[in-house]
Amino acid sequence: MARDVSRRGFVAKGAAAAATAFGFDLRPAQASVRELKISRTTQTHSVCPYCAVGCSVVIHTLGDKAHNVKPAVVHIEGDPESPVNRGTLCPKGISLKEFVTSDRRLTRVLYRAPGAADWKTISWDEAFARMARAIKNARDAGFEETDEQGRTVNRLRNVAMIGGCTDTNEINYLLSKFRFGLGILPYENQSRL
Repeated sequence: MARDVSRRGFVAKGAAAAATAFGFDLRPAQASVRELKISRTTQTHSVCPYCAVGCSVVIHTLGDKAHNVKPAVVHIEGDPESPVNRGTLCPKGISLKEFVTSDRRLTRVLYRAPGAADWKTISWDEAFARMARAIKNARDAGFEETDEQGRTVNRLRNVAMIGGCTDTNEINYLLSKFRFGLGILPYENQSRL
């Protein structure tokens, strides 16, 4: 009787049986593998950082949020509830877990002083203070209240700003307000606000 089944018929019969192989139903095993991977994880919804499409992702993290437990990202997938990507991700988005969990990813602020050869770790407070001081010094040095003809311009042309393509509309709005508040003219952003 087995000789009467062609190779094409065998494959078609297997496909029709919905994930059965050699008479065994593999669906419970496949379901348990999926269940084991993300069982007991905390789900966090986020947005893929790679391009301006804004695909939604679900990040699965192990860890009970205790102070002595470091959470570990075990899986990242497209969010099936998202109207943007409907659960799918591009090849770059699929690699998001490797980006998040890479041992080469920077997780602290590094600073290299002018003329120094080595980077040193500094706190976020120190980094913000340094950035604020650099912006203030540049604004004091380059702010123009009036142009050559005496017209009020209130502009700053010696500082430029670049916005990211994956920033939300709210972030881009705040960047624009910040830029206009300082008088910065050179600005590049995919959102073109």
